[in-house]
Amino acid sequence: MTAVTRPRRLYILSAPSGAGKTSLVKALLAARPGLVVSVSHTTRTPRAHEVDGRDYHFVNTKRFAGLVADGAFLEHARVFDNHYGTGREQVEAKLASGHDVLLEIDWQGAQQVRKASPKCTSIFILPPSRATLEQRLRVRGTDSDAVIARRLADAAADMSHCREFDFAVVNDRFEQAVADLLSIIDGHGAQLRANRPEIEALLQTLVA
Repeated sequence: MTAVTRPRRLYILSAPSGAGKTSLVKALLAARPGLVVSVSHTTRTPRAHEVDGRDYHFVNTKRFAGLVADGAFLEHARVFDNHYGTGREQVEAKLASGHDVLLEIDWQGAQQVRKASPKCTSIFILPPSRATLEQRLRVRGTDSDAVIARRLADAAADMSHCREFDFAVVNDRFEQAVADLLSIIDGHGAQLRANRPEIEALLQTLVA
């Protein structure tokens, strides 16, 4: 008898800058080999350690605009003066090849993907406090005080959209946050819904 395989799933992971999303994604990919990340297009300048095609598809503004006009993106948004987009064909090809696909996108992109793919699963990562978020941004050592201040202000605006997501995970203890994400991906995350009371209470302090 031929085994019945479940349909591949599309996951959205969003977080404010400094919430620890990159480290969490690396841990998820290590724990679930069948899960792959869709590499986004961006007009942002590559950082020293970044590789074109691995971290992002780096394109100029004219090329990005052309892709938008061609309807090549499942979602696209402007973030921190740069443009980001998720290739539609790239995602569809990964799903068709038998992979679950993870999109690392902001809340604007998440809105677009939920509209285009209503059956996707959306997850928002929150820091345990504003002080922790600021500390994580400063530890990076890559941004000026002015940039950090802007990122904190933008983070508050981002986090105000947490309620739009299916699930919310607080990245306080890293190992627990990874376990929570795996629980959601494995279909056992009912207790991690974004509308639970403790998340509402936390948001009151994060976006104030």
